[in-house]
Amino acid sequence: MAPHRSVSSLVTRLAELVPEKQAEKKAVLAAHGDKDLGPVTVSQAFGGARGVQCMIWDTSLLDAEEGIRFRGHTIPELQAKLPAAKEGGEPLPEGLMWLLLTGELPTTEQAKELTELLHSRAELPAHVEATIRAFPKDMHPMTQFSSAVLAMQTGSKFAKAYQDGVAKSEYWRYTLEDVIDVVAKLPRVAALIYRNTYHDGTIADYDSSLDYSANFARMLGYTDPEFDELMRLYLTIHSDHEGGNVSAHATHLVGSALSDPYLSFSAGLNGLAGPLHGLANQEVLGWILDLQKTFQERGTEVTPETIKDFTWETLNAKKVVPGYGHAVLRKTDPRYSCQREFALKFLPENPLFKIVSTIYEVVPGVLTEHGKTQNPWPNVDAHSGVLLTHYGMHEHTYFTVLFGVSRAMGVLSQLFWDRALGMPLERPKSLTTESIIKRFQ
Repeated sequence: MAPHRSVSSLVTRLAELVPEKQAEKKAVLAAHGDKDLGPVTVSQAFGGARGVQCMIWDTSLLDAEEGIRFRGHTIPELQAKLPAAKEGGEPLPEGLMWLLLTGELPTTEQAKELTELLHSRAELPAHVEATIRAFPKDMHPMTQFSSAVLAMQTGSKFAKAYQDGVAKSEYWRYTLEDVIDVVAKLPRVAALIYRNTYHDGTIADYDSSLDYSANFARMLGYTDPEFDELMRLYLTIHSDHEGGNVSAHATHLVGSALSDPYLSFSAGLNGLAGPLHGLANQEVLGWILDLQKTFQERGTEVTPETIKDFTWETLNAKKVVPGYGHAVLRKTDPRYSCQREFALKFLPENPLFKIVSTIYEVVPGVLTEHGKTQNPWPNVDAHSGVLLTHYGMHEHTYFTVLFGVSRAMGVLSQLFWDRALGMPLERPKSLTTESIIKRFQ
């Protein structure tokens, strides 16, 4: 394990940016504070606040047509511009984290420095490892993951500083310390959960000579360089998806009470564990494997026509086709597209990938004909499970933990800026159904 390192050039750059962004916030409020962002309808109030624009989230923005942009950059742009472990390879997530925190594309040296910083903070308190090893093997991995993050909260530097009466203007410094610590420790936490739940509990020694993703892969038990590349891609594209999704919003909401990053991120993980959010990738693979098993039992070949028939069977049974549709996107999720490109490059003959490809050809048309899905195109969850199983990770109940390791980079980067900009306690006004009825009588 690398020796513990202080936050160096990153904190220096952020110390320069914080007053600039504070002034920008002040200027925006002065110029536009009394302007409307749009009305809220009764349907939106009953419909989960869908589409209500009432939250600031600077690390990423989701466009219905072009997909996610991280600090203004699309996924293909990130693949081209962020530092990579090898020439032409997938971007390093630590480079993306620098971008999310600063708004600036890092140099190779800056990304390397952040890698070393994360390695230096990765050691777990003894009680955390003991806690994980004491969990029953039938406890869902996401329950273990959230609980382990809570157990790490004993080391929160923000909580200690707040208790000691730190000035509000310095909140951001201690929030950043916690953000770096949490992101640094998550791979070993996640790897321990994987090895203890599905294997014999042994875990590879920490290797700080590798990048963040490759070291994570080794601790999980994988040595294939292609799997390293998959982890780099996976951790990059799952990191952030603007602020309205459940894991992001939950982290932000809990953090607005000045709960430290450990408490806040644990709340976000609990949201990510829901089947309508991060757990969907587990359900997608289950549906695909069920399709494959059914076809084998029936002696049915995988063709566009047979996939179409199976899709209608699912819909007629009043079930959804997991992995298709999105609350915001109205076209194929770019995160799906880059995973498809990865599969075409590394595993074009994989049987499950061929099923996924045929599903992609057929399902949007079926859902359009069905008429009950606004967006019939695939989202990020429609592909990731197949890639992981190709390299031997068949424990689909674990997939969302990988999602959580990635999501920390996005939601905690924004939490840093919440504290740096002095964002207030979030407290929207609620209404009763009776009050709405009376309002429009």
